[in-house]
Amino acid sequence: MSGHMADKAVDRLTVDEAEAELARLAKLLDAANTAYHTEDSPDLSDADYDAAKRRNADIEARFPDLKRADSPSDQVGAAPAEGFGKVRHAVRMMSLANAFEDGDVRDFANRVRSYLNLTPDAPLAFTAEPKIDGLSLSLRYEQGRLVQAATRGDGEVGENVTANARTIDDIPEEIAGAPEVVEIRGEVYMSHADFAALNERQAERGGKTFANPRNAAAGSLRQLDAEITRSRPLKFFAYSWGELTEPLADSQSGAIDRMADMGFQTNPLTRRCTSVAEMLDHYRLIEDQRATLGYDIDGVVYKVDDLALQTRLGSRSTTPRWAMAHKFPAELAWTRLEAIDIQVGRTGALSPVARLTPVTVGGVVVSNATLHNEDYIAGRDNRGEEIRGGKDIRVGDWVQVYRAGDVIPKVADVDLAKRPDDAAPYVFPDECPECGSAAVREEGDSVRRCTGGLICPAQAVEKLKHFVSRAAFDIEGLGAKQVEMFYGDETLPIREPAEIFTLANRDAAQLAKLKNRDGFGDKSATNLFAAIDEKRRIPLNRLIFALGIRHVGEVAAADLARHFTSWDAFVAAVDAAAPAAKRHLRAEEAIVQERRRAAQEGRRASISAVTKAAWEAEVLPQGAKAAWDDLVGIDGIGAAVAVSLVTTLQQPAERASIDRLVAELDVQDVAAPATSDSPVAGKTVVFTGTLEKMTRAEAKARAEALGAKVAGSVSAKTDLLVAGPGAGSKAKKAADLGIETLDEDGWLALIGG
Repeated sequence: MSGHMADKAVDRLTVDEAEAELARLAKLLDAANTAYHTEDSPDLSDADYDAAKRRNADIEARFPDLKRADSPSDQVGAAPAEGFGKVRHAVRMMSLANAFEDGDVRDFANRVRSYLNLTPDAPLAFTAEPKIDGLSLSLRYEQGRLVQAATRGDGEVGENVTANARTIDDIPEEIAGAPEVVEIRGEVYMSHADFAALNERQAERGGKTFANPRNAAAGSLRQLDAEITRSRPLKFFAYSWGELTEPLADSQSGAIDRMADMGFQTNPLTRRCTSVAEMLDHYRLIEDQRATLGYDIDGVVYKVDDLALQTRLGSRSTTPRWAMAHKFPAELAWTRLEAIDIQVGRTGALSPVARLTPVTVGGVVVSNATLHNEDYIAGRDNRGEEIRGGKDIRVGDWVQVYRAGDVIPKVADVDLAKRPDDAAPYVFPDECPECGSAAVREEGDSVRRCTGGLICPAQAVEKLKHFVSRAAFDIEGLGAKQVEMFYGDETLPIREPAEIFTLANRDAAQLAKLKNRDGFGDKSATNLFAAIDEKRRIPLNRLIFALGIRHVGEVAAADLARHFTSWDAFVAAVDAAAPAAKRHLRAEEAIVQERRRAAQEGRRASISAVTKAAWEAEVLPQGAKAAWDDLVGIDGIGAAVAVSLVTTLQQPAERASIDRLVAELDVQDVAAPATSDSPVAGKTVVFTGTLEKMTRAEAKARAEALGAKVAGSVSAKTDLLVAGPGAGSKAKKAADLGIETLDEDGWLALIGG
């Protein structure tokens, strides 16, 4: 299969298929991050991981309202391992967006030009360098002396491995000609020859051998005994930086030369390229030399060379806009399908998983793969058309695991010549394997869902796991394993989030039982209660995210918190918008019916007329339409998110559970940004028309950095409209409401250029 075919597969997904797939990918990638970054024992190859992230990003791009609370797009690395001190990075260590085809690289360059408002013929240079397959490390120097070394961790907090880093020959203890404070960042790796020699020595003494050089490098750097690290042949390439008291240079290439002058090893294959053609030529040159380099690389990294342009481009939540990794192609493998298991997710989706005879592909042992849904198993897509030539998938089949460009790991093909004579077609269950409730597949949906809701232990447990996850309440000592234990406990049960906080209020006899359980003693029980009490005070955005509301991820939760600032205001706004949300759903139903009628009658559907009629069919309560417009007008909050919020908070049982939780908490209002000298701090700004001196994305980023709220529509709460040429209805509405309006020059003058 090709990347193009993979993209077509994403284009054919229904909403429910997409939601189920995002759930599977989130779980897959979270486990992969922990295995790779924390345990140094990955169970996914780099190709698997990259393809899964790409698949996730492609689906989120097509269905932005389905972005999950635990979206892999918002995550970098994994939490630091226990045993090392924690270091909070002064400048976040970010990951990179990926390219897999030449067209992706051209798109990247075009996005950069578009964001910067550069013409196609304007000069724009990039650097291109090998992407080292090792462990990221940040080295902090003060007055030229190494004072701290930290791993990436989750991008914000890493592990303090200073003593270990001092044992690596490529890392100087002192550097000359450096700023007063400089953080040099790069990759710790191990050469192929050193890796082979290390494994030979380990085998001779009966020690642990490593699967690949990356694992060996990571495991060696993260030894609690620095002398073990000293005995391992680690190397270091420098290619980036964190906190600086003064710039290293005015370009990426100049900064790399400066780091080389300081005594760091920099990669000799780094080149400055002035066109996409040069970037791709250098990619192919590096790919041709890959086998003879003597160390592992998995692609080429492109970066905008001009550091001033890097600053203008800025970053998304986890990746810079000015850089991209162009990954090398991946692989295929054949193995036996031993069983098909059904997993039940937080939203009740039944997801089939292939249990495989373990097979090594790209240096990683794979034993599980996705099967998507019952149509995929039967050899059909969601429109009933054949895939894999119509071949179904059966237990006992010899199957191909596809390694890139689509769902990974994934069963992509079947060898019918090797099919056992007794292999029977797979019958997808119509009951939930966890609670026995009916598993219903609605018309037009390719995913079956358990109808058990709160009585389904799989859904309840998954929601509780999400509630205590790192980006949510992050309660020390209460993770996924403990959630499962408490959920099934009859003495101290936790069946809903509020019961976490009432746990410490149980009588002494019950607490004594906890202290006598496996894994808990006096100290651990006391620490758990203290950790729970500590998290009673919670920021609004983390609470909204922790509720696990469908479509509400970290970014959406933060947007909602910034807009409403308090829990009471948030709930009141959602309640007020409820009648309009329900009418919106009726309008959506009317549109579906109109499309069906139009298809049957061979005519074009009259969507706008049907929508208008559905909206005007009844009178809304006072303020409902305004509340709805305000909610969906929040930048990044669309109708799907708004309906999901209303659906959750209007369900009596769910609302009662949330109310019980909030009664146990001290929810912190969102404070205004530290922008006391900003003329737009706290104001709601709307951009409309064509901006000529900066792109809309850059304008939005600048406004938010100055403490403003950027909305997508004009309302009575709008403070300022910035209108470029071509401004239409928004400008008229702003004039009708008496809202201050500026042109682009006026906006730039207001914010100081």
